[in-house]
Amino acid sequence: MTDLLNIHNLKVEFDTDEGRILAVDNVILKLQEGQILGLVGESGSGKSVTAKSIMQLNADNAVYGDNSKIVLEGQDVLKFKENQDLKVIRGGKVSMIFQEPMASFAPAITIGEQMIELLLLHKKISKEKAKSISIDMLDRVGIADADKRFKQYAFELSGGMRQRAMIAMALSTMPKLLLADEPTTALDVTIQAQVIDLIKDIVAEYKMGVIFITHDLSVIAQTVDYVAVMYLGTIVESGPVREIISNPKHPYTQGLIEALPDLNNLDKPLKPIPGDIPSPLERPTECVFHTRCKLFESGVCDNAVPPLSEYEKEHTVACFKVNNNE
Repeated sequence: MTDLLNIHNLKVEFDTDEGRILAVDNVILKLQEGQILGLVGESGSGKSVTAKSIMQLNADNAVYGDNSKIVLEGQDVLKFKENQDLKVIRGGKVSMIFQEPMASFAPAITIGEQMIELLLLHKKISKEKAKSISIDMLDRVGIADADKRFKQYAFELSGGMRQRAMIAMALSTMPKLLLADEPTTALDVTIQAQVIDLIKDIVAEYKMGVIFITHDLSVIAQTVDYVAVMYLGTIVESGPVREIISNPKHPYTQGLIEALPDLNNLDKPLKPIPGDIPSPLERPTECVFHTRCKLFESGVCDNAVPPLSEYEKEHTVACFKVNNNE
């Protein structure tokens, strides 16, 4: 398979009234055509900032590191400055499904008009063909009476239906890369499974690459090929999804899995990860997880930043204790 996306040493900071805040630090990711990569972590881990960096959608106060690169099909998108260059990326080569559906729709324009406008902007097709594609995609994501919904406004749809309409619009241009930021959050289990199956089908058919962002490990387990676990802007573990789920090595990954309910023992108490994720203003300067870690060792974990090292083939972990096989 061909490399579709390579992210090298991505560092994103934000200038605020409180000073410059580090949101993403030294993220390295690779995605091939036809692959689905999962980004997992608690809120505030930097998942959405990483995804928005690919489309240059972070706020104007974002500052990227000098050595940061986001190479999409051989082009570094961080070097794109003109809107004309970014227009090729946004909605064309790359589409994004946002957490909040209303962020994708203009309230005074119908769903159908917006879908047609997007298709005409990025594809050389007639308006009638664009309408046909839009209605078909609305139907494929499970929206009943797609012809009727096509003519409605976003505020006339329920939250779950808006979510599906947003997914339909993102998929309609058949992008090279789909960024799915919590795409199934507002959906019931049946529609959630339908949407996941649809994304898988389109990936298989068009060799699209997908970055799937979520905090739900059960969704990750059934959806992605590879997974990267993020904590406070840093990747702490990555590898094939089956390897990470069955053999997690980083204490944070282990904590995320242990926090899941046990379906074989519903009376078993849930086991949360101790403490809270620190504010970016109070970000630990050494191992970012050491303030909550069950393997914490004074003088080691709070003395240096652990490198993301290969534990096994394709399985990398950023932990001194794991790297030392302790």
